[in-house]
Amino acid sequence: MGHPMFQYDARATEAVFDYCRERLSMDPVPLDLGGLADLPTAEMDGLITEEGHPAEEVLDFFRERLAPAVVSIDAPTFLAFIPNAPTKNSLLFDMVVACSGLNGTSWLEAAGVVIAENQALDFLARAAGLPAGAGGVFVSGGSAGNLSGLTVGRDLGRAARPHLDPHRVRFAISADAHSSVGKALHVIGVDALVVEPDDHRFTRAVLEAALAADDHPEDVIGVVATAGTTNAGIIDDLEGLGTFAREHDLWFHVDGAYGGAAMLSRTLAPEFAGLRHADSFVVDPHKWLFAPLDCAALLYRDPTAARHVLAQQAGYLDILHEGDDADYEWNPSDFALHLSRRARGLPFWFSLATYGVAAYRTAIQAGIDLALRTAEIVQEYDHLELVRPAGLSIVMFRRPGWSDERYTEWTHDLLRRQIAFVTPTKWEGETIARFAFLHPDTDEALIRTVLESMRD
Repeated sequence: MGHPMFQYDARATEAVFDYCRERLSMDPVPLDLGGLADLPTAEMDGLITEEGHPAEEVLDFFRERLAPAVVSIDAPTFLAFIPNAPTKNSLLFDMVVACSGLNGTSWLEAAGVVIAENQALDFLARAAGLPAGAGGVFVSGGSAGNLSGLTVGRDLGRAARPHLDPHRVRFAISADAHSSVGKALHVIGVDALVVEPDDHRFTRAVLEAALAADDHPEDVIGVVATAGTTNAGIIDDLEGLGTFAREHDLWFHVDGAYGGAAMLSRTLAPEFAGLRHADSFVVDPHKWLFAPLDCAALLYRDPTAARHVLAQQAGYLDILHEGDDADYEWNPSDFALHLSRRARGLPFWFSLATYGVAAYRTAIQAGIDLALRTAEIVQEYDHLELVRPAGLSIVMFRRPGWSDERYTEWTHDLLRRQIAFVTPTKWEGETIARFAFLHPDTDEALIRTVLESMRD
C-alpha cells in the first residue's frame, strides 16, 4: 500500500460525484446569500487536525454551512459586476482537467493540451480579424493578460526607440480604462498619458488632441483601447485608434476582457472590426464566452516577438527551448508572465467543440437583446430614469431621490429574498443602479420584478 493520500477512495469519490451531479442538475442555480449568510465561524474550529476527518463529513459541512455563504455567480439572477455563466459541458470538462494531472506549461509536457488550447485561441484570433500566425496563451484573467501584453509592448517600444529615456516612455490610455491597465503600467514602470474620452469613449480625435497638447508626445510608445468598458459597456474607437497606432508605429493593446466576446454578435460585430489592428488583445472566456473561472485569452499579432520578451530562461528549462524558430514547438509558458499553469483553456475548447459556434453566437446575442429591451422597460416606469443607452449587455439607471445607503439596502434586500443580486455603481460621481447580463436564461419577468422593487 502506498501513501494514504494517494489511494483511491471509492466512498469519497462517489460523495463528490454525487454533489457535482446535484449541482449540475440544478435549474436554475440557486443564488444563495454570500456574506449575508450566518457564517459558521465557531464550527470551523477543529476542522484541520493532525488526524483529519472523513471526506464525506467535510463535504457535508461544505454543502450545508459554507456553500450557502457563497453567491452563485453563474445564477441567471446574478446581475452584478460581470458575472460568470459557464456551460454545463465546460464545467464537466473542468473536472476532467482537475482529475488528469495536467501541467499546461510546455509542449514537451502537454502537447495534447497545447494543440487543443491553440485551436480555441486560433478561433478567437480569426474572429478578431488578426492575421495568420497570431496566437498566444490562456491566462488567469484580464488583469494578467493586460500586464503581459503591455510588458511586451513596453520592451518592443523601447527597443524601437533607443534614443528615448526608457524611464520616460508612456502609453496613451483613456480615463475610463479598466483599473488593471493603470496597475499594469505601474508594475512595469511606465507612465500613462491619460486622455479624457468623448462621452466616455476613447476616440482617435481625442487622442490626437491630447498628443498635440502634450509637451513630449514622442514619449508615447503605445495606445490602449477598451472593447467594452466594464462599467458601461462602451466600445472605444477601435478602428480609429488602431489605424492611428499603425500609422505611427505604436503598440496597440486592446482590453476586451468583458466585451470582446461581442465580436461574435449578429448586431455588434462591425464595431469590433478594428480589432484586426491589435498587437495584443485580451478577451476572457470566463466572462461572456461561458467558461469556468479562471480563463482569459491573451493573443498577439506576432507571438514570436512576445516569446522573445517573456520566455523564462534557466538551466532546467533549456530542454523546453531546443531548436530554432523554424521548428519551435509552442510553450504556453513563453507568452505571459507565468511559468507553471493549469490547462485552463481546455474547458472552453471542449464547450466550443461540443456546442458549436452558432450556440455561442445566440447566447451572446441574448444578453445584448435583453439589455436593449431592459432599457425600454426602464423608461416605462415613472419612478426610474435611464442614465444612458444600453451598452453591450449593461444597463445603467437611477432611482431619483435614493441615497447611497438606500441603494445598499435595496441590494441586500433583494439578496436576502433570493430575487436577484444587483449592486449599485458610481457614474460621474453619482451612485446609480446597474444590470450586467451574461446568462442567456435571465428573462424579462425577473427584470420587471427587480424594477418594481424600487418603487418604495
